[in-house]
Amino acid sequence: MATQAAQHHLVLILARDFASRLATPVFLVDVRGTVIYFNEAAERVLGRRFIEGAGMEADEWGALFAPSDDDGNPIELTNTPLGVAITERRPDHRMLWIHSTDGVERRIEATAFPLFAHEDECLGAIAIFWETPEDAER
Repeated sequence: MATQAAQHHLVLILARDFASRLATPVFLVDVRGTVIYFNEAAERVLGRRFIEGAGMEADEWGALFAPSDDDGNPIELTNTPLGVAITERRPDHRMLWIHSTDGVERRIEATAFPLFAHEDECLGAIAIFWETPEDAER
């Protein structure tokens, strides 16, 4: 059992290490959707430092960033790329709008994929995203 727990921690530690080295915004959550980490590039897009967002539950960050489609309709958290990666255990990609905490509404493209310890054991998900400034007006 201890070996299995160590494997779980190692997968998430390696994902966090990977995310910390990227210049592209990255958001990492555990299998319940709780924020484990987001990197400095993500801080600039989200308008929030990681230290302020560590441990946020899925409902909390979902309400905070309020994802919506191009028409301004709210997107259920389970229909965001991270939600799909966690609930359906498959990669997903989508364009969406978020409300960053600095008051700016941003259009982003996000790709998320689940993280597995074993073939059938999802530990969380990681999303790589970026702003799409050429489409920045709704």
